[in-house]
Amino acid sequence: MKRIITATVNNVSGVLNRVTGMFARRNYNIESITVGHTENPAISRMTFVVVVDSEESIEQVIKQLNKQIDVLKVSDITDESIVSRELALIKVFSTAQQRSEIAAVINPFRALIIDVGRESMTVQVTGDQEKIGALIDLLHPYGIKELARTGITAFKRGQKVSNNDQRVVLIN
Repeated sequence: MKRIITATVNNVSGVLNRVTGMFARRNYNIESITVGHTENPAISRMTFVVVVDSEESIEQVIKQLNKQIDVLKVSDITDESIVSRELALIKVFSTAQQRSEIAAVINPFRALIIDVGRESMTVQVTGDQEKIGALIDLLHPYGIKELARTGITAFKRGQKVSNNDQRVVLIN
């Protein structure tokens, strides 16, 4: 089963190597990984999509990650209410006559044409894995010259405030 794990880590040299090495030593497959600075440049956020065979396996992964030097917090957010996105760049073979046809294909996906060459065009799309996969499937007949995907990046949605939690402040 696929699990989405986030980890906040100190933004120091070697932390990515240590964390991914832990996955390799335990024979866990990382399907995708994204890493980037947070609002604090001294801290980075890692998002892993990991394939595991049981709940016990994911618990073990989280325990092992928490033991790593420079790991500050680890969460399995798979079953949480999350916001997640992936980015894909897709270079498609295209003639001048096909460009408008390809533009019509990508339009419902809110994808953008970010580069046009004599024999190709590059499309940028963001969304969930299913949306990106569907667009790739539609572009395959034109011939995909190159494809780059970032992998999922995600975090928990903001907390909703219920009517019971609202506070009223009276000003005299």
